[in-house]
This record gives sequence, C-alpha cells and structure tokens, in this order.
Amino acid sequence: MLEELKKEVVAIARQAEASGLCRHKSGNFSIRDEKTGYVVVTPAGVGREELTYYDICVVDGKANVLEAIPGRKPTSELLLHLKAYAIRPEVMAGLHTHSRFATAFAVVNKEIPAIVYEGAALGGAEGIIPVAPYGRPGTSALAESITGPIKKADAALLESHGVITVAENAKDALLKAHYVEEIAEIYYRALMISGGKEPAIIAPEEFAQWQYPPEFKLHNHTTKA
Repeated sequence: MLEELKKEVVAIARQAEASGLCRHKSGNFSIRDEKTGYVVVTPAGVGREELTYYDICVVDGKANVLEAIPGRKPTSELLLHLKAYAIRPEVMAGLHTHSRFATAFAVVNKEIPAIVYEGAALGGAEGIIPVAPYGRPGTSALAESITGPIKKADAALLESHGVITVAENAKDALLKAHYVEEIAEIYYRALMISGGKEPAIIAPEEFAQWQYPPEFKLHNHTTKA
C-alpha cells in the first residue's frame, strides 16, 4: 500500500540524517496521501542506515494502524504529525528533527526572530520561528502544543525537544528544516559576536513588499550547448 510514498519518506529520512538534521534514531518523518488521506510514517526505533520502505507504517487520520510488518510500529510521535495534518489541510508532509542549533533555542524556550530573508520561506507573515510550549514526547499534549504555532508558520521549535516543519510536499518540508537550522546557527553566532545583544530584525512589511525584480526581462528561448 502506497509503496511510492513509502520510498519517498525513506529517501527524505536518509537525507535528513546525512545532512545532520537528526542522528541515530532521533527524528521522524511522514507523508500524507492526497487521495486516501492515509499517512505513511517512519517506524519507532529503526535507524536510517537500516530503514527500508518495508519498514514504513501506514495509518489513518485517527492513528489506526492500517499496515505494518511484524516487529514494526509507528513512531511514538505519530500524534504530532496527525495534529499538523488536521490543523493544515493543505499540508502533505511533516518532519520532526533534532538539529542542534535549533534545538538549543528550543531548550531555552527562545523563539528565533526574523533576522534574515530565509525566514520568509517558513510560511509565517512575520518571519519568526515560534516555540510550541512543552509537551511530553509521544503524548497528545505535545501534539496540541503545535496548534497555535503551526497555524501561523510552517516551522516551529518544540520546547526542550526539537523542530517540526510542514509543507505541501516532502522536499519542501526538508528544505524548511534546513532553513530553520541555518537561521538558528546564524542567530546564535550573531548573539555571540555581539555579546548577547539582539540583532536587528526584518519588519513584516519588508517581507510582504519583496518581489522578484520587475526590471529582469525573462524570455523563453532554447540555449544550444
């Protein structure tokens, strides 16, 4: 069932591991099928080096397991993913990572302000990466904690835990997870350079006014090698 989506979620999980967004067995990944609404999700306790598409579980929106091979069960963070899909009907992929700089800000419960333009790619009108209040991992409290943040943006820090990103496809969700970590590192280094002084932020109006330069004339043509 949903074999191609299973293969896709394995590929995304491995890319996240290779780029340092999560290590060992931490982090989890899901994709929602547009036709059925079913969700393919990584299993609990399986490292990416041994993960295959046979290991991927299929669930419905109420956390009923529809398909899982013997010895495999969905990630304990399943409710987190399902809550994101319930909040945002247009969202088709969710990533939960433990990238280091972003998680450090999650640990101290500090949102990341709009300091660079990449913040605009995270879906929020203000370019801020918010913090979802603490919820014990694997619980409905954690799932509920993202309700406000994920309504406002495509990325949020999870207090004392990690990061969640959502998007209309898995590649974009992964890209947003990379942006979160890169912005978090820039913010950390800016604070270190300035001795803890907060850097200037980009105003929401500035994000809203950006557009592709109209003076660039685009022409459709074929370039011969």
